[in-house]
Amino acid sequence: MSRTFVIVGAGQAGAIAVETLRREGFDGRLILIGDEPSLPYQRPPLSKKYLAGEMEADRLLFRHAAYYQEHRIETRLGLHARALDPAARRLDLSNGESLTYDRLLLTTGTRARMLSCAGADLGRVHGLRNIADVNEIRPQLKPKARVVIVGGGYIGLETAASARKAGCEVTILEMADRAMNRVVAPLVSDFYMAEHRAHGVKIICNTLVSCLEGGDSVERVACADGTAYEADVVIVGVGAIPNAELARDAGIACENGVRVDEYCRTSDPNVFAAGDCCSHPSPHYGRRLRLESVDNAVEQARTAALNMLDKPTVHDKIPWFWSDQYDLKLLIVGVSQDHDRIVLRGDPATRSFSVCYLKGSELLAVDTINHAKDYMAARKPIAERMPMNAQKLADITVPLKEAVAG
Repeated sequence: MSRTFVIVGAGQAGAIAVETLRREGFDGRLILIGDEPSLPYQRPPLSKKYLAGEMEADRLLFRHAAYYQEHRIETRLGLHARALDPAARRLDLSNGESLTYDRLLLTTGTRARMLSCAGADLGRVHGLRNIADVNEIRPQLKPKARVVIVGGGYIGLETAASARKAGCEVTILEMADRAMNRVVAPLVSDFYMAEHRAHGVKIICNTLVSCLEGGDSVERVACADGTAYEADVVIVGVGAIPNAELARDAGIACENGVRVDEYCRTSDPNVFAAGDCCSHPSPHYGRRLRLESVDNAVEQARTAALNMLDKPTVHDKIPWFWSDQYDLKLLIVGVSQDHDRIVLRGDPATRSFSVCYLKGSELLAVDTINHAKDYMAARKPIAERMPMNAQKLADITVPLKEAVAG
């Protein structure tokens, strides 16, 4: 009897999952559900080339409609999954349709965390998570427009670079003492803040937004310390919330997202999850991780698809991330949490350097700025837990792969 597999979430992970299932020989009914009207598309360019007007919407698509038709992938777009009944293996959609499945994969992603203060619902206040957000924001990024960005993480800094390119006056308000404080070392934060300031961006740290003021649309951002910043547009980049409510309401275990095991299986044996929406055990790092990255979404979706086909596969990849700001490419491989020392390779003044995070002699992660060679070379010693010679590691003339302790 033909089986039915349902994928809830038409982002990067959902797109990879349906491709993998067909490539691995699944010949049953395959249904992909997305709450946006568009076919699956790339999200990283949203805050970069697409926001800057350098990429057309059609180029964002992973695959065009013909691919899904050719591979008999049914798409249900512009709909959200309203309720899940794992016992009956039934999924109810917002249009009243009910689907029964043999196995289901949750790739529901995340949504932008918005401000909860007074004025947060004013016009011209935006999150930035999908193409609809950018389509609203882009016409408002006119030369001399006063853009206030709340949050100095990846999204905030990438958006700032795009807005400056459009000729806007940009202010970033960050509640921590430095930008990207959760993901990079202080010297990397300092480097990027200096670059943004050199491009005319105002970065105000240690500041907390208290309210947004204006008539129908935002006019200023008021902060707890009494300062205020005039604003024609406000973009909020203060993190993301995993879309785990469908699973949670169905009684599936959740812990910082949908909780899965090393096979991407949830607490229900017929329900799997992958991508930004779920937390998974990392044998390499010895703890649970929830990663918001394209690389993890791709790798985890492939693993989940294989396990849905009863091809046991453990998800234990070393993650990597990237960010493009101005002419700088930041590449990060590994997870730096729990490091006890940092080794700098190269001189930040050259705008090409790396930062290595170690725990004892073990290399946990590397940040590279315009120095992709170190990013490529670091993958093997991180994955294989090779002990490193810190003195050699600090010498930029020594290739990173030769800095392994002998």
